[in-house]
Amino acid sequence: MIPLRDRNPTRRTPVVTYGLIGACIAAFAIELSITASGGDAALETFFERWAAVPADITAALGRGDYASQAVAGMLTSMFLHAGWLHLLGNMLFLWIFGNNVEDRLGAIPFAIFYVGGGIVAAFGQVVIDPQSETPLVGASGAIAAALGAYIVLFPGARILSLVFLGFFYQLLEVPAIIVLGFWFALQLLNGVAALGAETAQGGVAFFAHIGGFAFGLVVGFLVRMLGARARWRGQSAGSMG
Repeated sequence: MIPLRDRNPTRRTPVVTYGLIGACIAAFAIELSITASGGDAALETFFERWAAVPADITAALGRGDYASQAVAGMLTSMFLHAGWLHLLGNMLFLWIFGNNVEDRLGAIPFAIFYVGGGIVAAFGQVVIDPQSETPLVGASGAIAAALGAYIVLFPGARILSLVFLGFFYQLLEVPAIIVLGFWFALQLLNGVAALGAETAQGGVAFFAHIGGFAFGLVVGFLVRMLGARARWRGQSAGSMG
């Protein structure tokens, strides 16, 4: 099941979502230029410096070096991608689901939420596999946080999706709770299957996705609770007036 777009209009221009997509594309252009000039070895060196490497993060946190390049990698890694498919897939999900979460939260709170979700996601992978030397790259963890918030804030939103049925496929409008619930179930299954093996198996850090999604769920529920409380207070004030 591949989501293509949602039928959930926004009230405001999603400037932060646009900016994040632009930043990821710009970072990927830098990666392409590094590969063109120095080959794959140069790109690997670049990733070792700017990606999130669990073993390096574990060592830095153990020393109390919270401002190190290794720890900063949990932030910079959000803008790096391992290839065209990785980039385009992430940007599609960010565009479909991020703009509505930004619309609900507001631009600055969404920016803080996105960065926080990405850091929580990266740290989740570090906790699961603290000695891994595989660099973690991609916006997937931060985007997973947006998915978690979306499923809480807009569970009934219709998502136009490409649904595969064996050798056939069909375009269907599916509720967000099914599309994103299915996505999260796959992350759980793959994450459990990866335990005991190399956790970032195949270049996919499943526990970063799980951690980011869980963070988004929590924030989504808090936003709904605060919104419901504000509406209740408004109704109470109106009835007393």
